[in-house]
Amino acid sequence: MAVDLAQQRQQAHAYLDQLPPAQLSAVRSLREAMVDPVAQAIAHAPVDDEPLSEEDRKALAEAQHWSRQNKPIPVETVLADLGLTMRDWEQMGKMPTEGRG
Repeated sequence: MAVDLAQQRQQAHAYLDQLPPAQLSAVRSLREAMVDPVAQAIAHAPVDDEPLSEEDRKALAEAQHWSRQNKPIPVETVLADLGLTMRDWEQMGKMPTEGRG
């Protein structure tokens, strides 16, 4: 017997109520990705199979060397240097951009 939509939603809410905060945050991010058209477009985009140029290879090697020698810089630190927060960043990602087609 099929479970109706109301029962499915009730069951989903019950599961969410049982999750610890870290897992709830992960589920929230997953849900956002599931309904965000940009995230869906990225998830279904074709693989970039363009060959790397010599310049690309050099830049990639430099970045890999840097990452072996240095600690990664958290995005929160970069944003703070620009006077922004993660909330600002997320809001900017939802704003329409002009001139893109």
